Amino acid sequence: MVTVKLGMLHYVLDHIYGAFVHRTKLSPPFFSRGWGGNKLVLLESMIKQLFPEAAAQNWPPRVVHPIWRTVWETKNACLREGVFRTPCDEQLIDALPPESYNARVAFLTPKAVPPHKMSCVVHLAGTGDHTFERRLRLGGPLLKENIATMVLESPYYGQRRPTMQHGAKLLCVSDLLLLGRVTIEEARSLLYWLDAEEGFGKTGVCGLSMGGVHAAMVGSLHPTPVATLPFLSPHSAVVAFCEGILKHATAWDALREDLAVQQAAMTLEEVRERMRSVLSLTDVTRFPIPKNPEATIFVAATDDGYIPKHSVLELQRAWPGSEVRWVTGGHVSSFLLHNDAFRKAIIDGLNRLPWKESSL
Repeated sequence: MVTVKLGMLHYVLDHIYGAFVHRTKLSPPFFSRGWGGNKLVLLESMIKQLFPEAAAQNWPPRVVHPIWRTVWETKNACLREGVFRTPCDEQLIDALPPESYNARVAFLTPKAVPPHKMSCVVHLAGTGDHTFERRLRLGGPLLKENIATMVLESPYYGQRRPTMQHGAKLLCVSDLLLLGRVTIEEARSLLYWLDAEEGFGKTGVCGLSMGGVHAAMVGSLHPTPVATLPFLSPHSAVVAFCEGILKHATAWDALREDLAVQQAAMTLEEVRERMRSVLSLTDVTRFPIPKNPEATIFVAATDDGYIPKHSVLELQRAWPGSEVRWVTGGHVSSFLLHNDAFRKAIIDGLNRLPWKESSL
């Protein structure tokens, strides 16, 4: 009985937080400027290129060469920040806002350990994660395990946020697809840089919520085994925006009005079905199984108001050999309280990978 009451408390906390953040007038809702017009059509075509029939394409990715500056350094660790031009093709770059052309990363590494004796995990941003700090705090204690942390700033976030966008509320549906596609390309390039250029012994990719969906896609598409670590994340953005709390943060009326300009008027239910169709492109169960699914560990919350349990289990079933670990809590409370569980998953996922031959 106590467990049930605590679970309900966590679930209610998610809804209270969601009501405060998403149902007040503190910021506009998601997609207040509609679908994105011709840009959405282009991106739907480009996203499909990530699916299984084209999984082997675009490898190796375009090489990135970040320009680094040292933020701080101690006898045991070093934090650097780097900037590089997004490695995406010109079609994608033309669709991006100019503020997102250059990618930013933070790179936290242990010292006195050669790269081939180290692991590194690329941490991708969840919804609203505009800075490096939270992910650096997650990765910091892993230094003692000889695990480095690379934090990627997503397009549309942080210093890459368009001037007209307020906070994390993307203006168009096309922005969500573009954010995901560019994040995937940049993360793949960074993993290639860590492997081919820097010689790290093991690599992985993780993310929380939206970042977890992107991490799953990156791990799926990587041609060699990497630790794939999605935390508090669904199998598809459909779940987040059409089933979870974010459906209350979506500008359904603006989307309906935008469609009415392009074609016949639709009911709100028809608009939601259109959204389901578009966001089905983000369904990770349609992506290839990672090269080493045993190194895939999902961490999910028992009482998540944003991500229902069935969504996590759908992806786990699609990737036989992967593991789901449950933490007690909701989306918000788990985000705040269960960093140790996330770190343990990172360590265990990397431990399930062999060291590269050159590191033996």
